Amino acid sequence: MTPSHPHEAGVRPVLLDAAELASDPDLWEGCAESAHRILTDLVRGGAALGWVEPPSRDEVAALLDHVVSAARAGDGALRVAYLDRRLLGLGYWLRYARPTHRPHADLEKVAVDAAAQGLGAGRALTAALIADARAAEIEVLTLDARGDNAHALRLYRSLGFTEYGRLPDFVAVGERRHDKVFCMLDLRRRD
Repeated sequence: MTPSHPHEAGVRPVLLDAAELASDPDLWEGCAESAHRILTDLVRGGAALGWVEPPSRDEVAALLDHVVSAARAGDGALRVAYLDRRLLGLGYWLRYARPTHRPHADLEKVAVDAAAQGLGAGRALTAALIADARAAEIEVLTLDARGDNAHALRLYRSLGFTEYGRLPDFVAVGERRHDKVFCMLDLRRRD
């Protein structure tokens, strides 16, 4: 019997970092277009990714260029998940620019194609980004999430993030209001 879902067959996404992605011209060339498609579909579907309207192709390309540059400078990390050279998702963190906050970074975004959810790409991307932060000697990794994004908040808690604050009804999406939830992972602790 053929598995109905790739996860049932034990297929796992392949994770690449910024350097690996940039070193493969074919993947790099198609990454911005694939990322744009994923982000557009997710935002149109109401995903809590920071955009009310889908970002433009140029905005996504500029974002990827910025994150890759930051990664090369040691001020960020980018991870992408592929399955058979098809982009499933991406995530990144950026080091805080303020001199007094330089030991810390913000997990800016983790986005997985809706059709690929359930393959473990979101967990794998986030875990790899946490490992990258440890390797970069980040002390505290922070993030914020929309309060109604229960799936993401569960994932972050399961990976060790704790909530440290909440702004009630802070995020405006049309007439709807959602809490903004602040989470942190203290990487100075060695469990």
